[in-house]
Amino acid sequence: MDDPLIQARSEIDRIDQQLLTLLNQRAACAQQIGGLKRAADPDVPLYRPEREAQVLRNLVQQNPGPLDSDTVAWLFREVMSACLALEKPLTVAFLGPTGTYTEAAARQHFGHAVTLQPYTQIAEIFRAVEVQEVDYGVVPVENSTEGAVSQTLDCLVQTSLLICAEVMLPIQHQLLSQVQSLEQVQTVYGHQQALAQCHHWLNQHLPQAVCVAVDSSGAAARQAAEQAHAAAVAGHEAASHYQLQTLAHAIADIADNSTRFVVLGEQQVAPSGQDRTSLILSTQNQPGGLHQLLMPFVEHQISMSRIESRPSRQSRWDYLFFVDLLGHQQDAGVAAALAALSQQACFYKLLGSYPYGKI
Repeated sequence: MDDPLIQARSEIDRIDQQLLTLLNQRAACAQQIGGLKRAADPDVPLYRPEREAQVLRNLVQQNPGPLDSDTVAWLFREVMSACLALEKPLTVAFLGPTGTYTEAAARQHFGHAVTLQPYTQIAEIFRAVEVQEVDYGVVPVENSTEGAVSQTLDCLVQTSLLICAEVMLPIQHQLLSQVQSLEQVQTVYGHQQALAQCHHWLNQHLPQAVCVAVDSSGAAARQAAEQAHAAAVAGHEAASHYQLQTLAHAIADIADNSTRFVVLGEQQVAPSGQDRTSLILSTQNQPGGLHQLLMPFVEHQISMSRIESRPSRQSRWDYLFFVDLLGHQQDAGVAAALAALSQQACFYKLLGSYPYGKI
């Protein structure tokens, strides 16, 4: 009788051959679709976030196990990334340097078959996409504990770009350094929001250290790698890239911490079936002004998932409101509400409709 282990390995070999054949068949089919798209319209975008979201949702819903849903989504995201690269390799801007959470978000959304280009400022990412230096950009927009990223909100007011997709990334802050103990740390570098998210832990465990805000978690890790007696608040990717050891794990004051990122591009995104719409509004500074502004959402039964105020920088005590709605701008109710808002708001800007970041 054959050895059961040998039989199982032979079965894996047979399945792997089938997978290899099927993956190449899928890639060839993707190339065919790309050719048909270009023949119909040479300028049509080959990256279709709504289509990718639909494919991943369907696969997750049909997944029988034993692989969990996150693993299935990750595997097929990489397959789609590789297939898209055969049609047109994408270049995606992120907040650098290497090792930032924004880089991790870009990899999570676009897979590993894209070229990631680091930029040191959020405004530079907007500019790079606007002048077509890159195809898309990924920027942080809000954190679950510290709120909005003000630089991103300010850039969204001015840009002609649209939000094409969103990415939800769990944040696991680590304390990284070259030193061997907490007592040796004299300076802690981190993004302003990261330092705020770890404020109590840092005060308790590193009372002797000075906290210094830098542009990104990657920049923090780079400082820790270059300076003696320095540490960084950053993630696992930064530890590996800058060859730093982890002095402490999961140092955020609130364990359930995540950051929402948005993908910036020039294209309108079609409905995926589970979408969000973002816009910017302002109203007269008068009693009931905001209430009246938001009435179209009530009248058309549109649910808001977020509203955030930000100084307009046009005059003192004048504010813009950043609003997220559930639904797509092509949905009948959302379209009617947006039409009413565009007529009554002092300032109205539609930032785009796009699939939910969670599958």
